[in-house]
Amino acid sequence: MTDSKTLNSLKRLDVGTLIACCLAVAAAQLCITVPSPINGEIAAAFGASGSQVAWVTSAFILPTAILELNFGVVGDLFGRKRLLVLGGLVLALGELLNATSQNITMMWVGQALAGVGAAALFPSSLAVIAAATPDGKDRAKAVSTWALSISIASAVGPLSSGVLATVADFRWAFVPPVVLGLVVAVTSWKLVTDSKAPEGRSLDWPGQITIAVGLTALLWGIIEGGERGWSSAPIVGSLSLAAVALVGFIVAETRSASPMFNLDLLKIPSFAAAAVVALAGMFGFIGTAYCVSIRLGVVMHQSALRSSMPFVILQLIPLLLAPVLSKMLTRVDARWLLMGGLLPMAAGQFWIAALPITTTSLAAFIGPVLLLGIGFICVVSSLTSAAVNAVPIEMTGMASGATSLVREFGQGLGPAVISTIAMSAASSALVGKLSGPDAGMEAAAGPLAVVNAGSAQAKAAAQTALGHGMALGVLICGCASLLGAVVTLLLVRKNTARATVGATGETAVQAASA
Repeated sequence: MTDSKTLNSLKRLDVGTLIACCLAVAAAQLCITVPSPINGEIAAAFGASGSQVAWVTSAFILPTAILELNFGVVGDLFGRKRLLVLGGLVLALGELLNATSQNITMMWVGQALAGVGAAALFPSSLAVIAAATPDGKDRAKAVSTWALSISIASAVGPLSSGVLATVADFRWAFVPPVVLGLVVAVTSWKLVTDSKAPEGRSLDWPGQITIAVGLTALLWGIIEGGERGWSSAPIVGSLSLAAVALVGFIVAETRSASPMFNLDLLKIPSFAAAAVVALAGMFGFIGTAYCVSIRLGVVMHQSALRSSMPFVILQLIPLLLAPVLSKMLTRVDARWLLMGGLLPMAAGQFWIAALPITTTSLAAFIGPVLLLGIGFICVVSSLTSAAVNAVPIEMTGMASGATSLVREFGQGLGPAVISTIAMSAASSALVGKLSGPDAGMEAAAGPLAVVNAGSAQAKAAAQTALGHGMALGVLICGCASLLGAVVTLLLVRKNTARATVGATGETAVQAASA
């Protein structure tokens, strides 16, 4: 009788753990998608340039990428429940800064804080589920529910953001994440069954510091290079610091007794190829999303709700395809799923690049957005699977974490590079076409300022120039997707020595974390 009561109690506790973890990962994912439809409002409210708007996305993604690996270790050492509670509170604090921001700098700080919170929530929520579901079938169901909550949050985020920014000030779009962050902290504290796995785990501080400095300096140099000039002292210094820090990371990992990333993984061609695909695929996808957001919201002055609709359609695709893909992942080689995702993504990107800048009809975007959505869910679902299937079984956790880092850095790199390219191309196209105050405005704040505050003639010229720049940017995104497809075809292979070690245990959980 006692045993039965105990089992029932544990069963109820596991359900609470699953609910709390799904809320945690949904909150983290929601925060990624919220800014997309309101980039126009942010630019207008703060007089922000293209690179400054790009930092709104990158400021969140960068800390998420560089801290996620070590936060997984922190959870193993000190308890994942504490990390979930702390992550929820930090995320809520960051989003509160966004909701009350008075300038673009304050929003960057808020986004960075929220990104730190998300970095704690992503790995901890999955690790808690893995520890709380010892049965393989139960774990598979729980991980599927966890992944579904990501898809739901991805669809709800841009829709809620667009609606709130249309009926009220755009800052209200950040209020739901504040509430959700607090809910995550409370539910995690009350419901989560704590777990940790400290055996053999230790923090790799030299590796963490050098990778953080290297990636931050690299991203800052790329984003600011277009406006400050590539030969300017700050940009040269930033890129030099990035090179030194990344070399330092390699040295640190070579010497570390417990490295956060084992460099021997890069000697496996399929894993190295999967990392390249993760970088190129996410770079192209998020770069395209950035361009669509800017062209609809900033250039064509569509409402936040109207600007959000392509993103809502895009994120609904995973919800519709999730049941099919879960079966395909067990029956189809991840290599072919990657190919089947990257090629539609490239087609959708080239299609968007061909649309005139004056195109604002939702119907015109449905076709390419559907291709992007189908491609994206295929790529994301199979990326980590392709990476972990290429490495020895004992290195699957590290391979999954490293792939997540590269994937998320690609998401941060996309808006950075594409913004620089698009704005530089637009500025070049405006040479000799502006005069007087309009020319001074372009020199001081770039083409986005002209299209919003210039004379009628200057606005028309800036709109055409920005159309050229955005098209070029999306073309480059399409080429990145094609590059990923070629690399996949030539290099991605399954490790046949472990092909039968499959879809149970830690391997299945890590693969599902894509």
